[in-house]
Amino acid sequence: MNHPQVIELDHALARHHLSRLRNKNTAPAEFRQHIRSLSTLLAAEVTRQLPLEAVSVPTPIETTECQQLAGRIAAVPILRAGLGMVTPLTDLIPHLEVWHLGLYRDEATAKPVHYYDKLPADNPADVAIILDPMLATGGSASMAIEALKRWKVPRIYMLSIIAAPEGIRHVLDQYNDVTILTTAIDRCLNERKYIVPGLGDAGDRMFNT
Repeated sequence: MNHPQVIELDHALARHHLSRLRNKNTAPAEFRQHIRSLSTLLAAEVTRQLPLEAVSVPTPIETTECQQLAGRIAAVPILRAGLGMVTPLTDLIPHLEVWHLGLYRDEATAKPVHYYDKLPADNPADVAIILDPMLATGGSASMAIEALKRWKVPRIYMLSIIAAPEGIRHVLDQYNDVTILTTAIDRCLNERKYIVPGLGDAGDRMFNT
């Protein structure tokens, strides 16, 4: 998909881990590891764009000018599957804030249901990174973005392991200032609104349920 707000990661390691992730015979422990590996690659890509500020650092030899991350950065995993993507972000950004959103898909309607939200009412982060392995219909992603917009976060990113074109379009039609990063844009959604070829239900496979 050729869109300035969509980044599909082009990396040999991403293709390798994704092949294991898609395999229906991959056990939950291995599945979680591949989620972490792919999330690390996505985290490295999204952090490439984060704002920096100048800082003076005393080395053992002299004081030199360096750069460090500027402002407050928040990760917002969508429960429950988004939890599997948090660790790579906290490893890369030690001062990261982690705020949770509880959303699940009603299987009868394929619509998102909002059941948990602990975002503050004020004092928003400067950057928020939504974490959800699957961007399918885009309903949950849009609901999460809307919650962050109400919090008045000025810069929002969406990280997904795989995404459907329908979900990407749904999000960008409403929020064209959000950047979506994914390791793969799959073919389509099926009649049950699952991504094809996809990898099944990421939460069920991750948590062996």
